[in-house]
Amino acid sequence: QVQLVESGGGLVQPGGSLRLSCAASGFTFSSYVMNWYRQAPGKERELVAAVTTAGRGTNYADSVKGRFTISRDNAKKTVYLQMNNLKLEDRAVYYCNAKRYSGSYLEYWGQGTQITVSS
Repeated sequence: QVQLVESGGGLVQPGGSLRLSCAASGFTFSSYVMNWYRQAPGKERELVAAVTTAGRGTNYADSVKGRFTISRDNAKKTVYLQMNNLKLEDRAVYYCNAKRYSGSYLEYWGQGTQITVSS
């Protein structure tokens, strides 16, 4: 059974930091690009950060560049999102996503974790 379980969400003040974790099971984690998406109230889900299978390549949305860092530990089957200098506009539900292309796209989603940035 495929599972992606996020943790680390919560309430933080502007300028604060949080670290999200996503623990994977039930599939070959090291073969999947791992992504963090977020969805704010009334907005579409957007890609925040991505990391390649071996962790050597990363990509970020312009809105989080320089503040967020994605990383992965294939031995632990876990992907992380370190979020620094959080802003009010970072408030959203954050989702872990695993994606692989093998003739067609295979992807899995976590259940999401809420990040609230408020003073």
